[in-house]
Amino acid sequence: MDKQTQTELEAAAFRRLTRHLAARTDVQNIDLMILAGFCRNCLSDWYKEAGDEKGLNISRDAAREMVYGMPFAEWKAKYQTEATPEQLAAMAAAKKHD
Repeated sequence: MDKQTQTELEAAAFRRLTRHLAARTDVQNIDLMILAGFCRNCLSDWYKEAGDEKGLNISRDAAREMVYGMPFAEWKAKYQTEATPEQLAAMAAAKKHD
């Protein structure tokens, strides 16, 4: 596979992942962190860092909006819930394995 095709496939997979996460508002970031070790915020940080490496000036807010499909504050107000004691305990246990 040539590099251009690989990049196009990776970009398509990334776009599908962000659409999937945007549609799954029932899945909280803490749940993603517990199970997968990354969340929407991580993904947006990675996107911003990739832009930084290319000399682009992508703000953290712009990167988050790209991943969340809306401004982060709006997503947070609509969909983010308070972490439960069980989630916090699971997150603490997951961090021990880092």
